[in-house]
Amino acid sequence: MLLWWGVGLLALATALGAVVVFASPETPGFDHWWNETIAGARADWMVDFALVLNWIGGGWVAILGVPLLAILALVIARRWRGAVFAALCFAASAGAVQVLKQLFGRARPDDMLVVSDYGSFPSGHTANAATIALVLWVLFPRVWVAIVGAAWVLAMALSRTFLSVHWASDTLGGALVGAGVVLVLAAWLLPWVQRTTSAADAPIG
Repeated sequence: MLLWWGVGLLALATALGAVVVFASPETPGFDHWWNETIAGARADWMVDFALVLNWIGGGWVAILGVPLLAILALVIARRWRGAVFAALCFAASAGAVQVLKQLFGRARPDDMLVVSDYGSFPSGHTANAATIALVLWVLFPRVWVAIVGAAWVLAMALSRTFLSVHWASDTLGGALVGAGVVLVLAAWLLPWVQRTTSAADAPIG
């Protein structure tokens, strides 16, 4: 079941990218409407909030800092199998995002407030947020983990549009990619991750 959900989300993300880039002669109306609405309602606190998440969710912090902290926390918690799973998810998600960026090469909004890399679809920041959220939920399937994770993904997605660095559909695509990659890997690795060979390897809680 996890495999089919994961493959489905990745297929949906790819189809979304194809629609907004190839099937539409110009940027879809909802994306334009949302970008203009946010630009018109943008307040200083929104920009400050978005800049903080821009730093957390991008560059070396997102590529190395956050993943390494998560992996280290799992190792300290004696969840080394979970740490391996998390590392693979972070790497696969980042790779999938770059593949789709190169495939679609979507132009970013003209009114960006920060400099970003090539390709607007999908949002790498949102994909990374979704990867973190789903990894934690897979390893610690609690309601509060799901709620906090969903809030984190939503906050990151909104922050990308606050800065006009992504279209709204880019953030949806990023969330689908991040979640899809984790579910596909969970379908393959979860039995191994949940296996315990000693008391020291047993999950907490």
